Amino acid sequence: MAVESPRAWTIPTGTVGSTGFVPAEVPRPAADRMPTGVADFDYLSGGFPVGSVVLLAGDAGAGHVEFALTSAVHLMLYYDDPTLHQFFLGSAKGPFVYPKGVSYVSLTRSRDQVMQEIAGSFDRSYHDGLARHMSFHDLSPSYFADSVVPPTWAAVGGSLLTSSRTIRPPSEPLAAVAEAVEADASGNLIVVDSLTDLLVRRSVETESVLTLVKGLRRRAKEWGGVVYLLLTRGVAPPATEQALYDSVDGVLNFSWSTSPHSSHRQRTMLVERFMPVLARIPHEQQGRFVIRVSALNGLVTTQYERV
Repeated sequence: MAVESPRAWTIPTGTVGSTGFVPAEVPRPAADRMPTGVADFDYLSGGFPVGSVVLLAGDAGAGHVEFALTSAVHLMLYYDDPTLHQFFLGSAKGPFVYPKGVSYVSLTRSRDQVMQEIAGSFDRSYHDGLARHMSFHDLSPSYFADSVVPPTWAAVGGSLLTSSRTIRPPSEPLAAVAEAVEADASGNLIVVDSLTDLLVRRSVETESVLTLVKGLRRRAKEWGGVVYLLLTRGVAPPATEQALYDSVDGVLNFSWSTSPHSSHRQRTMLVERFMPVLARIPHEQQGRFVIRVSALNGLVTTQYERV
């Protein structure tokens, strides 16, 4: 797998003494932390506390999905290729806790759809790495039950020997999500794709979605892993989005931005809310992270902007 060397962009912090500039040491976290596998961000943030439920909210195509996939692949390199994993980890200091595997929960997409999208977007090693370490829960039968979608469209293909799992109907969508997450939660990285599907389903009450997320946050502290919840911004009313922000441990916001000096768009990531992360990032570097997504390296941070 060919990779490009991450470009150093962080500004050193420290004090000026009699012998010159003395770099400040980034304090090591007291609690167990899991790295994200995203270059430079782990160095500043120290990773995410184990047991965290993290909402990855973003505009369409702004990078929240790519963040989750990049994190999953780079963390699994800890087992497949420690040298390459260390390359992506860079100068981030541990000790870190690593997930045993990745569990992907989807309400509307099949395993084949997700894997084909990964194969078409990233280096082949991303597809192969997830294929080795990822269990997949296809909840389509539960989500599309009692809808206009024919049962054959929501049927889960594949043999019983595949690593794709299905929560059998007639479990309603919220119960199906809870069952799927619970089945593989212990010590794993969980990706729930996505809350958007639940919020646009008329038969699912918003209050019930919020209750599920709050219960998930409470239960996750016993699992020893990290949960990513994907949400497309703008689908739910602002009050609902804010309620979701208040129901999780941390929120990373992904958006498109334009520069007044340039006509091109760029992706940015903002730590909207995450006390154990924001407390570690130096004040002068608490801003929007400019991110780039490439086929070879996945999602990387390139610089930051003050906001």
